[in-house]
Amino acid sequence: MNTEKVIDHIVNWLKSYVEQSGTTGFVVGVSGGIDSAVTSTLCSLTGLPTLCVEMPIHQAQSQVTRAQEHIAQLKSRFPNVSEERLDLTQIFDDFVDALPEVEDEARHHHSLVNTRARLRMTTLYYYAGLRNAVVAGTGNKVEDFGVGFYTKYGDGGVDVSPIADLVKTEVYELAKALGVPEAIQVAPPTDGLWGDDRTDEDQIGASYPELEWAMKMDEAGKLASDFFGREKEVFEIYIRLNRANRHKMVPIPVCEIPDVLR
Repeated sequence: MNTEKVIDHIVNWLKSYVEQSGTTGFVVGVSGGIDSAVTSTLCSLTGLPTLCVEMPIHQAQSQVTRAQEHIAQLKSRFPNVSEERLDLTQIFDDFVDALPEVEDEARHHHSLVNTRARLRMTTLYYYAGLRNAVVAGTGNKVEDFGVGFYTKYGDGGVDVSPIADLVKTEVYELAKALGVPEAIQVAPPTDGLWGDDRTDEDQIGASYPELEWAMKMDEAGKLASDFFGREKEVFEIYIRLNRANRHKMVPIPVCEIPDVLR
């Protein structure tokens, strides 16, 4: 990958979108992870107003520290960057307290994880509305179009997706070229939705390089029966998640009414 040219291409694409849409800049949620760090840096490079928003909800301190370090670095490098920090912990807790009790604790906690992401989406669009800005998404290709590792109408609710055609290893290449803080580059990827340091690999059962390989094999028409051992295990993980989360990757189904019924 020609990293510098890819960076220029994305930055020009972002500037062109804002110019054509009549908006004024970008709002990006910064989590302390590699994807949001790369996305916010790319938006900053446009020279257009870029608001970095930190939105902790019972967040692990390591994630908070990385996010704050990154935002401070961006502000020192780019005069067009500003920040907002809104701790959503109390809002989230009040919402949880208002919910009725449920018997299925596993589903309850999973639903609350997605609620965190949707609270953050709502917050980003609040700031975007104030600024006439667009919300820049932070999902990469494997997450957005491979295993669907994001929350529908949460971190998947965005206006533009500048890195969604890059796999995770390519995002890391950009991070190095963009000067993203070393602490973020070496931190294990995490979605930051559980209030602890569990990683994406812990949740998915496979690393991003493994998932990138499985994505290529699926696109090539391979089947699980073509592989053995760990390769077969990873491929089956990818296929299971890809099929289960396909609803996130396709347009909302519309019930079309036949003309004869009108």
